[in-house]
Amino acid sequence: MLHPSYTDLMAVVNSDVEEGEHPVVQSRYSIVMATSKRARQIIAGDEPLVEADDKKPLSIAVEELYKGKVKIVGDDE
Repeated sequence: MLHPSYTDLMAVVNSDVEEGEHPVVQSRYSIVMATSKRARQIIAGDEPLVEADDKKPLSIAVEELYKGKVKIVGDDE
């Protein structure tokens, strides 16, 4: 089981959305794509934005997203 859950991650990502606006993330697919892209960046040599206690790149990417260190933006932004 992934901790935090997909619903927790979606809530964090969409927390800055104003009343009446469309959420940034509407599906699990968007979460998976964002975290996998960030994990590839970490593998390529980018420094983790959270404390990395010998974790896998995907775990670091999920934690960064959950703590708000990285943001998901739409194609138009």
